[in-house]
Amino acid sequence: MKKSKFLLLPVLAILACSKDPILEDEKSETQLKPEEINDQLTEVAYPNEQGPVLEIYYGGQQMPVESQNGDYVYQGDILIPVNQTSKSPQSLILGKDETPQKSTGRTRGMWPDNTVYYAIDSNLSDKNRVYDAIKHWEANTSLEFVQRSGQSNYIYFTPGSGCSSYVGMVGGRQNITLASACSTGNTIHEIGHAVGLWHEQSRVDRDSYIDVNFENIRSGADHNFHTYETSGFDGDEFTSSLDFGSIMMYSAYSFSKNGEPTITRTNGSTYQVQRSGLSSGDIRGINAMYPEDGGEPTYINGKYYTISGVTVLRANDLWYFWTKYGFKRVELKNDRWYWV
Repeated sequence: MKKSKFLLLPVLAILACSKDPILEDEKSETQLKPEEINDQLTEVAYPNEQGPVLEIYYGGQQMPVESQNGDYVYQGDILIPVNQTSKSPQSLILGKDETPQKSTGRTRGMWPDNTVYYAIDSNLSDKNRVYDAIKHWEANTSLEFVQRSGQSNYIYFTPGSGCSSYVGMVGGRQNITLASACSTGNTIHEIGHAVGLWHEQSRVDRDSYIDVNFENIRSGADHNFHTYETSGFDGDEFTSSLDFGSIMMYSAYSFSKNGEPTITRTNGSTYQVQRSGLSSGDIRGINAMYPEDGGEPTYINGKYYTISGVTVLRANDLWYFWTKYGFKRVELKNDRWYWV
């Protein structure tokens, strides 16, 4: 498992505000045929819909998103907070005496103290899939899920046209949308995004294990198959090889235009993905991100990490950022980077 894939931004950046706050209008639940989601085992925010592809900046990186119904959607089911994006690069490292704009409002991508607060929309059908998914997470990781009692940062399980989630703690109320066809397994997957997991098939070394058959991908959906390295992100692997059993893995037929596989093993064969529960690799990755003692992840000297939207090098237990003049030391204060 890959740290940048599991928590693409191990501490997520919040960029300059653009338009809407995270708080969203209620979305009506639509009835989908189970095969529209479950047979593919690929979660999508808006089944059978396509929007224009935009290039936006989020977390200091440029990335392609689909604009759908006022949302920015990445890789099918990942919601990118519109108000935390920009159309041009933003400076994420401040001068020593520079005062950040209050409107920028950044937050950590990790849930503090291994505690995730949540609430459930009263209109959501089959609430047991949420409770069962939460029980699975608590039984296999050090995370605790607590019903919200006034906390400002929390997950909100709400009806939607498909299955979708933000990645990591983005600040405020963040929806996990669940159509009636989204199963307990789909819910486990979306909670995975909410605590910081990204998609398994997009890890940097994926080409050693799979082939992406772009000729079978529907028009306009190619961007869903980018590696995170393509988008400028990097990190460490928590498993030695791609985990086909990960609950965060795409189906072999994701976004197919002709019924032929869009992803195969390098030998040309297809594979089965599952939505039964977290794999051992998933658990290993999440436990590295959320240590049992609730402390910070262990950062290894000589490794690169993307923290608060800035890719930095860990060396001699200090942080360095690469510039055209070479490495310059930086430090993190209150979730913001400053030049030293």
